[in-house]
Amino acid sequence: MSELINKANMRDTEISVSILSADLLHLQDELEELKKAGADQLHFDVMDGQFVPNISFGLPVLQAVSKQTDLFLDVHLMIQNPLRYIENFANAGADLITFHLESADDPFQVIPEIRKCHCKAGISIKPGTPAKALLPFLDLIDVILVMTVEPGFGGQSYLHDMTEKIREIYSMIQDRDLRNVRIEVDGGIDSETAPEALQAGADILVSGSYLFRQNDMKSAMLTLKNS
Repeated sequence: MSELINKANMRDTEISVSILSADLLHLQDELEELKKAGADQLHFDVMDGQFVPNISFGLPVLQAVSKQTDLFLDVHLMIQNPLRYIENFANAGADLITFHLESADDPFQVIPEIRKCHCKAGISIKPGTPAKALLPFLDLIDVILVMTVEPGFGGQSYLHDMTEKIREIYSMIQDRDLRNVRIEVDGGIDSETAPEALQAGADILVSGSYLFRQNDMKSAMLTLKNS
């Protein structure tokens, strides 16, 4: 266990800020503030009201955001049929497109479509999906996004039993020497839960409501990075 923790702490931690919690009426100002605060990525939650019980935003907002920032755009598709929309989201400015293993489409079709569009490819799993379900795809992707809440709504509390899943996925990656595959964690990430996720092997922390509640976002972001 200590070996996993030590390796995890040697990795550079990145913060992907979920704009689901941003003030959309003043989004340009929010984007400038996030860059000044040291955000590494913008996390863009796309929900269709079918795969998850919420509807968020889609292509027009992503297009607008991509024209206003040079930050890495981390697009998380929480939709039922991702294959149908990969090219559209790539053309709208996505740098990484992550889809859900539990969606209706075959991952062996979705992943090459993402690659064809010159984006990094990610797979996300819900809390109820076991880590071993990722095994057939590990050497095909760049990012594994572990949901540490039930996807659909921001502001939820971190599910601590997901920490062991992060640790298991990290072990799977190490066993196969897949050094370029990164683990992203999304849901309930704050100053208290970030160290737990990082010690288990996470590389990228998605945080939204926690950061947007802070008076000093730069300091809060540094706290997450240095957890």
